[in-house]
Amino acid sequence: MGTTLAQLAELVDGKVFGDPNRVITGANIIRDAVAGEITLMDKPDQVAMLMEDCQASAVLVRQQSDKLNIDCIVVANVHEAFGKTIRFFQPWEQQADVGIHRSAVVSLAAVVDPTATIGAGAVISDGVTIGKNSIIHSGVTIQAGCRIGDNVIIFPGVVLYDRTEIGDRCIVHANAVLGAYGFGYDSSSGKHILSAQLGNVVLESDVEIGAGTTIDRGTYGATLIGEGTKIDNSVQIGHNCRIGKHNLLCSQVGIAGSSSTGDYVVMAGQVGVRDHVHIGTGAMVGAKAGVSTDIPAGQQSLGVPAGPAKVVLGEHMAIKKLPEMRKTIKQLAKRIEQLEKEAEVIVEPVIRKAS
Repeated sequence: MGTTLAQLAELVDGKVFGDPNRVITGANIIRDAVAGEITLMDKPDQVAMLMEDCQASAVLVRQQSDKLNIDCIVVANVHEAFGKTIRFFQPWEQQADVGIHRSAVVSLAAVVDPTATIGAGAVISDGVTIGKNSIIHSGVTIQAGCRIGDNVIIFPGVVLYDRTEIGDRCIVHANAVLGAYGFGYDSSSGKHILSAQLGNVVLESDVEIGAGTTIDRGTYGATLIGEGTKIDNSVQIGHNCRIGKHNLLCSQVGIAGSSSTGDYVVMAGQVGVRDHVHIGTGAMVGAKAGVSTDIPAGQQSLGVPAGPAKVVLGEHMAIKKLPEMRKTIKQLAKRIEQLEKEAEVIVEPVIRKAS
């Protein structure tokens, strides 16, 4: 399937510089693009690569340049436009057949919208509701009382424990587990006795959960993931946590029970957060940081224990200088010792003469 640059420009709300009738048959990154395909350039230093090594027939850019000897579509947001272009050439079809697969096990007490899709081997328990156009892929287990909104996609192998709630347009990737018991034990008797696990997990609308991620249920209330939050693969969120709206949590983040975040918080890979702390709105936490106290809104934090980025970077700079400083201190100590000896040679005769 091919289309012209003019038609693509209309799709991505861009402006053509070059031949509007050039036919484009696909989209690819600079490294892999071939003749007939359109690519994207989001950094000025990619000009040389585009001109010398790339075989693409056109490029999406933020602004036209005389250095580019190639047809262009100028757009406001290169990545958004490229995403639309990719989806045009490679439509994202999750599952063709609407309805319930003959091998799925669906309780008579469940309510499944006629426009929803239930894949092979899925298990839908009593009291479950599944909304319009939602897709439940093969091998998904949804326990009693769960509520699934409209236009939700749940990939193979996901397990939703009882009473989990999933808002509209959420995506839950393969083998995620939502609603398992929290890691809470009463040890007062000398044994570790599992405490009450009576709560649930709630995802607000437009949340995405990565593959293999686990979110534990609340002890009595909900473990909440706020609207628009995106969670990467292999993330652990403990019981009673309250994650704000539009957070970004990268792979291997671990958040202990009863911690919370504001809105638009970003945590890089392998950040660890202890229990009962709050990370304020707009805060950013660097990779592998260990958060043991509250982080104020808007603060960038690094290190173990996590601290303000400027302070931690200053400490790291000082640490790098320690070998040189140690050497200097030794030299100064020797010099002081030498000066003291020289002073003794000068001062001792004077003292004798005075006495």
